[in-house]
Amino acid sequence: MDTESTYSGYSYYSGRSRGSHRHGERSKDRHKSRSKDSRSEKSVTINTPPAEPLLGDSSVRGEQVQDDNWGETTTAVTGTSEHSLSQEDIVRITKDLEDSVGLDCRRYFTLTLGVILGLLVFLTPLAFLVLPHLLWPEKLHSCGTACEGLFISVAFKLLILLLAVWALFFRPPRAGLPRVFVFRALLAVLVFLFVVSYWLFYGVRILESEDENYQGIVQYAVSLVDALLFIHYLAIVLLELRQLQPYFSVRVIRSTDGETRHYNLGQLSIQRAALTIIEHYYSDFPVHNPALLSASKSRAAKHLAGLKVYNVDGPGNNAAAGLAHSQSRAMIAAAARRRDSSHNELYYEDAEHERRVRKRRARLVVAVEEAFTHIKRMQEEEQKKAPGDVMDPREAAQAIFPSMARALQKYLRTTKQQHCHSMESIQQHLAFCITNNMTPKAFLESYLTPGPTLQYSRDHWLARQWTLISEASVTSGLKDGSVFLLKCVDFSLVVTSKKIPYIQMSEEYIDPKSHKFVLRLQSETSV
Repeated sequence: MDTESTYSGYSYYSGRSRGSHRHGERSKDRHKSRSKDSRSEKSVTINTPPAEPLLGDSSVRGEQVQDDNWGETTTAVTGTSEHSLSQEDIVRITKDLEDSVGLDCRRYFTLTLGVILGLLVFLTPLAFLVLPHLLWPEKLHSCGTACEGLFISVAFKLLILLLAVWALFFRPPRAGLPRVFVFRALLAVLVFLFVVSYWLFYGVRILESEDENYQGIVQYAVSLVDALLFIHYLAIVLLELRQLQPYFSVRVIRSTDGETRHYNLGQLSIQRAALTIIEHYYSDFPVHNPALLSASKSRAAKHLAGLKVYNVDGPGNNAAAGLAHSQSRAMIAAAARRRDSSHNELYYEDAEHERRVRKRRARLVVAVEEAFTHIKRMQEEEQKKAPGDVMDPREAAQAIFPSMARALQKYLRTTKQQHCHSMESIQQHLAFCITNNMTPKAFLESYLTPGPTLQYSRDHWLARQWTLISEASVTSGLKDGSVFLLKCVDFSLVVTSKKIPYIQMSEEYIDPKSHKFVLRLQSETSV
């Protein structure tokens, strides 16, 4: 039994004196205030559950504090925050900063190692050609035209290798992965061992013996450059071509609203498959709208709300307590039967919501068409004016925006999209449509149909960090039945993979002569 029923039972005691009754009231008030204070102190340090993150709640509250009346007024509304930072929040923020610094350091360290290895690769053939001229120039035999042709070959091959390495390895990084890319690390180790082995052979067979055959030395450098070109071809096969053929079909489900997409992926590791899925998510999935989720939660809580039962006779009266218990059970059963019919209320609520959406959509379409008609009229009038008096698209958008602002504001409120579109972004989109001579339907498409995540402001979709959760190692390849999670602040993406089955095709031969037939006509005479 809750505290409210206890306090209400105490208030009906009749055998007490008035003074003691007031004293009890004061003691109960003090006890109640202490309990409230204790609950308020604990609420600061309680961690939010994973299903309802703190950022999601704050975003919903931010929508309530945000001034959505930009269609009627442009007055700024400010408010104070209701949240306070606990020690755990400070530790979490510090950890995020340390992780970001660690990722930046690892990225620059990897780039530095790549630059050092690249300089070693490109300077080694040149060093093979220059060192004999610096150490024993008087002993070398001139090779004439043959060496000059080999010099030209080495120069062009090094230029091709430089462009190929720049195009494949020195591209801007798309993301920071949790583990090292295995194939790229293996290729780097292979190149390093290959160059070191060439240096060892060069030091033992050429530097120590001071070889006089300079043409052989040049051919040795040419063989190194040829081998490096073949290693680069191997890198293209492992890093780019291997993953092109699809082997797996993955299903991606957003945990909050169940939005689902399917993609075909090749032979990738789990972390690189996760990176590909995140890139597809930003371009394919509609933007995550926590306002719709909060509306469904409030509706479910309203339908599942129970009844409060008060014990007015106090806990001492056993007979009255038993009677109240039986009455409470009957009332709870009645409430359960009433909840069974709540689907009717849900049906009518959805029908009413759809009716309001259609009505406000029609008003918005009419308002936008009238505004664009006014724009055409203004353009016809401006053609008659002097060139200096012509209004630019930005001014035209600001001039006609108030005529459609109220209808657009009501529609966005009804469809829970008011937090995705600000007044400034709508005016910019309107000016863009005016500049490119778009129709009213083209202008309204961004608001009537939810677009992909990348079409909105970065504040609504950009996540600082994604967390990859997988039972298997993230460097291992995808397998049939692999499951992993991509966790963000507000939601998570659940990914399951299925192997594309082997397809066996057979051929059936049809004889072309089997389609031929003969039509014989018999002439009949009339009697």
